[in-house]
Amino acid sequence: MKLHEYQSKRLFAAHGVPIPKGEVAKTPEEARRIAEELGGAVIVKSQVLVGGRGKAGGIKLAQNPAEAEQLAGEILGLEIKGLPVRKVLLDEAADIKKEIYLGIVIDRANRRAVMMASSEGGVEIEEVARSNPDAIKKVTIDPFLGLRGFQTLELAKGIGLAIDQFRAFDRIAQGLYQSFLAYDASLAEINPLVVTGEGELLAVDGKMLIDDNALFRHPDLAEMRDVDEETSTEREAREAGLSYVQLDGEIGCMVNGAGLAMATMDIIKHFGGEPANFLDIGGGAKAERVATALRLILDDPNVKAVLFNIFGGITRCDEVARGILTAFEEVKPTVPLVTRLVGTNEEEGREILDQSDYHLITASTLAKAAQKAVAAAKGELSG
Repeated sequence: MKLHEYQSKRLFAAHGVPIPKGEVAKTPEEARRIAEELGGAVIVKSQVLVGGRGKAGGIKLAQNPAEAEQLAGEILGLEIKGLPVRKVLLDEAADIKKEIYLGIVIDRANRRAVMMASSEGGVEIEEVARSNPDAIKKVTIDPFLGLRGFQTLELAKGIGLAIDQFRAFDRIAQGLYQSFLAYDASLAEINPLVVTGEGELLAVDGKMLIDDNALFRHPDLAEMRDVDEETSTEREAREAGLSYVQLDGEIGCMVNGAGLAMATMDIIKHFGGEPANFLDIGGGAKAERVATALRLILDDPNVKAVLFNIFGGITRCDEVARGILTAFEEVKPTVPLVTRLVGTNEEEGREILDQSDYHLITASTLAKAAQKAVAAAKGELSG
């Protein structure tokens, strides 16, 4: 789950990270009132869950409350990467002398959290990694020992901070790490962490991604989810317990297991097709969940064929087959359907589908299934 900038910074602040004074406004009039309360110049920042806000005109400097009202009105009317701006954050403008990056991610290969810092802040860290990888300094955090002082010192020296800023940097790094742990984050970053004209460190932007699997421990965070940032399809999938991401291709995929789903998408591309979605129905999926998943796939007007790739382990193939037929009754399919059912109760599942009134294209291997799905989407295969 993604958090907005203002939400992330407030969580950081709860663990001692200094942030600018600021409030969120949903109307230009609210923006003017907040600017008057803050006094002086303010930064008006769109709150949408995408990057590139500044380039899209979603971040502007206002010198007074009247200008803040005007700029808020302009930004609230924007659509950034397809997402409408419904609220803006007004922060006190900072006297920025230097911008640095500080963030934590999970290194799955090493099964550790990694803290990264760079002297090149204010830009996407991926771009820094591509153009100047030596500018990124990293330390690996032992989960039993936590973030140690010598590690934050190593980062501070590595990015060229002044000696009198080391202690403040350590406090911020420790606060970011504690936030990362406390909220079960998969990513926590401050970009940029600025050095002000007075030599102080200030987190003027923030970002957090929360592990969805940990939200049961954080009902307060779950309430922060901005459902306006989701498509109706993504919202329905989440509520049904499905892992679903809509893509731009033409072949709908229904698979059980994230790894198998990725392999299915890869092999579709290998044979010249494009997947229309990532969809993992999960282990032990019952007919009702399968029906919901298929309906979501068929609701996509770009889908020209559907590939069912089910490996029956915990998930039984006969349950999946019943779910497919249930979905057919709700959403009459008009595109070719390719099925590959292998594993627990696969014979029963195939028999259920064979005895139905719907014609499905079958395949015994994933490679054959992908080839048939690609051909069907191109109109080259009908049976």
